[in-house]
Amino acid sequence: MSAPPDPARKQLYEAGKLAKRLRHLVGQAIADFNMIEEGDKVMVCLSGGKDSYTLLDLLLQLQAKAPVRFELIAVNLDQKQPGFPEHVLPDYLSARGIPFHIIEQDTYSTVTRVIPEGKTMCSLCSRLRRGALYQWAADNGVTKIALGHHREDILGTFFLNLFYQAQLKAMPPKLRSDDGRHVVIRPLAYSRESDIAVYAEQHQFPIIPCNLCGSQENLQRKAVKRMLEDWEKQQPGRSENIFRALGSVAPSQLADRKLFDFASLGTRDGISRVDAHDWLAGAPDES
Repeated sequence: MSAPPDPARKQLYEAGKLAKRLRHLVGQAIADFNMIEEGDKVMVCLSGGKDSYTLLDLLLQLQAKAPVRFELIAVNLDQKQPGFPEHVLPDYLSARGIPFHIIEQDTYSTVTRVIPEGKTMCSLCSRLRRGALYQWAADNGVTKIALGHHREDILGTFFLNLFYQAQLKAMPPKLRSDDGRHVVIRPLAYSRESDIAVYAEQHQFPIIPCNLCGSQENLQRKAVKRMLEDWEKQQPGRSENIFRALGSVAPSQLADRKLFDFASLGTRDGISRVDAHDWLAGAPDES
């Protein structure tokens, strides 16, 4: 009988498999959406959480063997939150020889001054953070802004928009900012959060807690996350199917008149279209 596998060797083997899978998924997302091109300067927004650490680490690995040459720079926004360990990211990045920049902007004081005590700060904080990062990108020749959102972030946003905004809208893997000045990419779009969590633990990234500002948790997003987790337990693979559906849209099978010309469908030549107010003119008043 052969000896049982050495636990350390098995752990190393599993870690290698996970790293290979995540590199493949990131590479596939980059290729599918043409996220990175020759000569790009990619700004990786590093928050200190597991997702952005993993994104930076995987992009560095892919950069070494990529078919195009591109530059990476890690950028963090120090919002001057009380208790923020400002040495953690510079120490980590310097030790690895990764180019980086820390933006120092006291958005925390602005948010706490504007938002009444007890109210959620997240929306205003997010806008200020995005504005600071976008401005630095514009001032420093950045051509792509990379964010660490993963598959579950995209699915969660889809259901939040569906349930609370009555919109079929998610978080695209690639987009142009509202002002048209920036291209934002999400190379982790195909990656599962559970895989990212394991990867971050294996690499012992120096995670910075996300509760420093003391703002309330997004209860709606957490509820949607629990729903997706419950669905996945009941029927494994359901989240994957929903995510794939986001990339397989049939406009003629929905009801958005801006995406599909339902009005002209099946009309006959010479027959004029009757407007809605004409159809309703003879309808009984329901008031």
